[in-house]
Amino acid sequence: MHSITDRLHVVANGSDPLERGRERGAQLRDALPAGLQTYLELFAKYALDEATVRELALRCADAVGDWRPARLAEMDGIAAGAGVEPWHVYALNARTEILSQGLGAAPGECSTIGRRVELGGGAVRTFGLQTWDWHHQLDGEWHTHETRGGTYDVVGLTEHGMLGKIGVNSAGLALHFNILGHRADGAGGVPVHVLSATVLEEAASVAEALDLVRAAPRSASSSFTLLDADTVVTTDITPIGVFVIEPVDGTVVRTNHFLSPEPQAEEKTEIYQPDSDERYGLIASRFADYPEPRTDEELLAFLYSDPGQPLLCHRPDPALPFGERWATLATVQTDPVARTARIANGSPIDARAGDWRNLVA
Repeated sequence: MHSITDRLHVVANGSDPLERGRERGAQLRDALPAGLQTYLELFAKYALDEATVRELALRCADAVGDWRPARLAEMDGIAAGAGVEPWHVYALNARTEILSQGLGAAPGECSTIGRRVELGGGAVRTFGLQTWDWHHQLDGEWHTHETRGGTYDVVGLTEHGMLGKIGVNSAGLALHFNILGHRADGAGGVPVHVLSATVLEEAASVAEALDLVRAAPRSASSSFTLLDADTVVTTDITPIGVFVIEPVDGTVVRTNHFLSPEPQAEEKTEIYQPDSDERYGLIASRFADYPEPRTDEELLAFLYSDPGQPLLCHRPDPALPFGERWATLATVQTDPVARTARIANGSPIDARAGDWRNLVA
């Protein structure tokens, strides 16, 4: 496995969204086309031809333009800087919404833990950890980034061409990301990846982030696990509403199924289960069996599997066909108070023995 120090790192500092996008796109000019081509092939595997993808991407872009014109301008800037068509960048940012319309499309299996620890004397500490699992063929198509010049500076990781995914901002708000699925999911709202980027650019607290997400026109489901200096929650974000799940004993655990009753009634269980429940149960059991984790480093042991256990991290199986080779592409730790995101290639096992990229918002 390559060191994280070999991973592309994109820096954009423009206060004008269009120019900031151009700056980002120029740094992705050599890298973005390969990821775009892989996504077009992935869409086609799930019976989504290019004309359909373009139409769905443009519908999502219209929703972004009505909601946050600056985010649309930034996507246009990325396209100009990278030398691709605007709809290509729209499709990358809307890949969750587009894949929700595919036949047989399945998500990767991400697992997240958010913690709030009482330090004594009224002091608390919050921190988060997640694995990012996705298609092995896209392992070369993501980068770490820092974007400065908006309301708040943002650091974290994202895929080539996407405005954001997982990270922390200079106000001390952290966001972790898990995909979910509801039968009402579709394309035509603000893409969840644009929504995550906007939360990190504009929200200074968990409360502000929740207000922003509730006000956005959403058409697909995901979960944001949100942390600030005092608060940790996870969410069921759906087209039918936003549902907040509070921590139990200071902890939220997140996999890929709904945790609140209303969206559970129309969940796409045929895609996510029983795997998501099994992973959730394994992580939750460790909080009963292991010493209480008081640092993000101690959480690493909670997110990998022993032989015979549900898979919390994936090694790609070369025998499987394209579109079914899952891999744990990255491990991400966040610390809202320090405003840091620590990112490593691969699984928590790889991370313990490997290099981290330490970013400060």
